[in-house]
Amino acid sequence: MSSHDTYQICSRCVSDTTIPDIRFDERGVCNFCHIHDSLAEQFPLGEKGKQKLNQIVEKIQKDGRARKYDCIVGVSGGTDSTFCLYMAKKLGLRPLAVHLDNGWNSEASVSNMKNAVRKLEVDLEWVTIDFEEFSDIQRSFLRASVPDAEIPTDLAIHAVLHRTAAENGIKWIINGMNFRTEGIQPLKWSYMDGRYVRSVQEQYGHRSLATYPNLTIPDMINFSLVKGIRTVPLLAYMNYSKEETKEILKREVDWTDYGGHHFESLYTRFVITDILWNKFRIDKRKIQLSAAVRSGKLTRDAALEILKTPPRGDAEVTRMVLGKIRFTEEEFREILSLPLKTFLDYPTSYSLIKTLKWPIKLACSMNLIPKIFYEKYLGART
Repeated sequence: MSSHDTYQICSRCVSDTTIPDIRFDERGVCNFCHIHDSLAEQFPLGEKGKQKLNQIVEKIQKDGRARKYDCIVGVSGGTDSTFCLYMAKKLGLRPLAVHLDNGWNSEASVSNMKNAVRKLEVDLEWVTIDFEEFSDIQRSFLRASVPDAEIPTDLAIHAVLHRTAAENGIKWIINGMNFRTEGIQPLKWSYMDGRYVRSVQEQYGHRSLATYPNLTIPDMINFSLVKGIRTVPLLAYMNYSKEETKEILKREVDWTDYGGHHFESLYTRFVITDILWNKFRIDKRKIQLSAAVRSGKLTRDAALEILKTPPRGDAEVTRMVLGKIRFTEEEFREILSLPLKTFLDYPTSYSLIKTLKWPIKLACSMNLIPKIFYEKYLGART
């Protein structure tokens, strides 16, 4: 809950005071709407967006002209990453597809990835991490009682993409992040930092981070400022429609729908309902629906209607996940009853990030690191 004493909902979107660090202006519009507007200027649509994207594509092609691949595209089998791979090829790029296998792929996601790279004639690098070690990290984050239980996966993906780029001399990573469809996550729901993962694992884990691909602030400085690796949120330059995209992918690369937002991973599905909703009463649909409202893809009334029905779990998915990470039902009930915490309750690099506020802002202005990093990590109040 935010510092507000009374419940309030944004007059423009459907974000409300259940979202940490939300603030409202004199018109009742939330700070996340203002961040959206700022990002919309940085990533324009229409002709201006096409021009900027064409300039980026030309730069990627120039930087990679002497190499087999000119960019990296992380793939999961989901809508966004598959479409990024599809569009990279359409734009004339030579991508290397990279997938991090953390042991939680659904059958549909694996099929989608294999079909896409075959149809698009793209090489796929499949990186598998030690599941015993990784599931111990996942158990640690559940015991830590924080909402960002998916951070070990997200951070590992970023680490693998950057390492693969560096190993192949590739300067560009294309991802499917899109504030117009994903929204802006509050920091207390999705803080990501290698020191945070290490500290949680040291406190609750039983295994060391021997093979886990961690990513610390010094690592990011090395990849971004020393090696010059850039990240492009390709979809942010497009008037992107999930439903239209799904039809294109079904037709062009034999893609199959997997049943829900980020449900390409069974563990993600478990976290969204069993952890975020059942334990924290966090409904992340508010973030995504607010993005759709701001982008004109959905009316505010329609979004509010959707939110009247709470997120629903799947008992079979819950049973499968608990069995795979070796938690008994009694242990899981204990997890659900633990006091609620955030990343602020653990050692992290957040103080260092705040100390580096102005260099980070300068680096963002020079497109050395993604601009949304500043908005998320330094625009929020904690």
